[in-house]
Amino acid sequence: MISVTLICVGKLKEPFYLAAVEEYRKRLSGLCRLSLTELPESRLPDRPTQGQIDQALAQEAKLILERVPRGAALVPLCVEGKQLSSPELARSLERWAVQGGSSVVFVIGGSFGLHPSVKERGLFRLSMSEMTFPHHLARVMLLEQIYRAFQINAGTRYHK
Repeated sequence: MISVTLICVGKLKEPFYLAAVEEYRKRLSGLCRLSLTELPESRLPDRPTQGQIDQALAQEAKLILERVPRGAALVPLCVEGKQLSSPELARSLERWAVQGGSSVVFVIGGSFGLHPSVKERGLFRLSMSEMTFPHHLARVMLLEQIYRAFQINAGTRYHK
């Protein structure tokens, strides 16, 4: 069974996001081994300098990369990544699972994104949209798309 890991910078607090994440955890439980890892977002002043942001992203990157299993296919989400349709994501998920030894790790950064070292290490850079979303909402959207990908690959009617 494929292992899917989400590494997310920032902690979910809002009940509606927590409920949505739990719903997709339930739905995915029979389709993959899903794990979610929340990492603390670096504390920055209200108006951080670029140097402070870079330092914070580097600290977060260290924590992220320590948690990526050896040989796993790493897929960071970033604005400069490539957008995929749901069927393309489904095909890619199958391909990444093979390339990553049945282990795929998606990474969602915090409010300042991801350090270049995480993006460079990635097998594929994924973008959800050219629009900006709260990273907490992106987590729910990604889980739904992963669920949809499994349903597409299984040939069910979920994806219409």
